[in-house]
Amino acid sequence: MSIASSIAMSGMNVASLRLQVSARNVANSRSDGPLPGSANAGNFPAAYVPRRVDQVDSAGGGTSATVSKVSPGYVSVFDPAAAYADGHGMVASPNVDLADEIVQQLLARFTFAANAQVVRTDAQMSKTLLDILA
Repeated sequence: MSIASSIAMSGMNVASLRLQVSARNVANSRSDGPLPGSANAGNFPAAYVPRRVDQVDSAGGGTSATVSKVSPGYVSVFDPAAAYADGHGMVASPNVDLADEIVQQLLARFTFAANAQVVRTDAQMSKTLLDILA
């Protein structure tokens, strides 16, 4: 595998991770829970804490990513009908911005496709070089 292909593969791996994290955030965007420290917080599962992908350049070329929690992880929402609502009717709702998640998914899609094209082009160039030498 050439250097160009290995760099592109690292980009494809990060794009896949970005899509997985974003899909998980969207799927759990309505997973509310009790506010931390409320009287009945121990009786119910905590609200989902969304994640984000932080992408950095690698020293030898390519890219890598780390997944971290979004801060703040929740916002207070008025939902007095919830069994886990506090005395004021407030619950913890995951701090998921659906518009940003759409952008993250599109970014993952296009960066994956661009890096896949680099791998295809590198393979074609290598094949052409071998055909010339043969």
